Amino acid sequence: MTQRAPTQPGGLAALRGKISFIDLMQSAGLMAVILLGCAVMSFLSPVFATVRNIENVLQSATIIAVVAIGQTFVILVAGIDLSVASVLVLSSVLSVGLVQFQGWPPELAILAALVAGLVIGLVNGLAVTKLKIPALIATLATMTIARGLAYIYSGGTNIAPVPRIFVDLQASRIFGVPGVIVLTLALALIAQIVLSRTQFGRSVYATGGNPLAARLAGIKTERVIIATFMISGLMAAIAGLLITARFEAGAATAAQGMELAVIAAVVIGGVSLFGGEGNMGGMLLGVLLLGLVQNAVNLLNVPPNWDSVVSGLVIAAAAALDVYRRNYLEAGMRKKVIAAKASKPAKQP
Repeated sequence: MTQRAPTQPGGLAALRGKISFIDLMQSAGLMAVILLGCAVMSFLSPVFATVRNIENVLQSATIIAVVAIGQTFVILVAGIDLSVASVLVLSSVLSVGLVQFQGWPPELAILAALVAGLVIGLVNGLAVTKLKIPALIATLATMTIARGLAYIYSGGTNIAPVPRIFVDLQASRIFGVPGVIVLTLALALIAQIVLSRTQFGRSVYATGGNPLAARLAGIKTERVIIATFMISGLMAAIAGLLITARFEAGAATAAQGMELAVIAAVVIGGVSLFGGEGNMGGMLLGVLLLGLVQNAVNLLNVPPNWDSVVSGLVIAAAAALDVYRRNYLEAGMRKKVIAAKASKPAKQP
């Protein structure tokens, strides 16, 4: 018989409610920072508040956002996936190259690109769960391999022209909103529903929060971890299709260092590096904030090398905030819940 971890009615639910309030306040804080930053940039640069610039920021952010959706699943189980940018590039060159070089139908080439992302995600998941290789090392290896394969296949250059389907995707609009933005929001909504409304989503949080307790509760934690890496690979492959549409080429040389930007955006959005905490809404705010920072650097003509410095400082600040929230704020909430339960009079039989 499967052994299940004991539950305490009211205690865990109350604690989760308090932590959710912290997450809500963090999201409100992020939104306040974004609005303040927009106000400052509107004053410093007349270009910032134009429709064209805002649309450009959002379209650029969609690529990182789609990758970040998958990365969020992995980080929620206390993992990390460094291979996402390389998977994106491999997906991009395959989706165009298989049409140009092998004469495949565009739909079949796109399917092959998505399958490639899933396979690499599966390899990452198996390496972490079965071979017990740390996720950092396993995905570093697949990162190198996937980008190397992309260079070999493409000859190290971008592949063009792209099939018509990519041109139509980039040009599409739904109620006046660029189709790639709508697609990104739809993917994030689906991911949030999966996390919050399904047994798999609850298993993801449980596996990241306390793997031992999750196993005692009957959760197949290894399967959950493998599934999260496969989701990450799939999302990176989808982002590869989006970047192909944006650049109108199989982007063999794109996304250098994107994996760090993705991790930064996820952590800024309140997804804990320790696992078990975070949501898609906060992640999207993190992506938007990072996109606005990069756009501000460009509009203010900051030297390119300082762009990396600013991004690094943002990553460090996000990681420090994550540690502070986990070690102090949430610990304080736990103490309050325990104290509140201890102060309640015992029920008379």
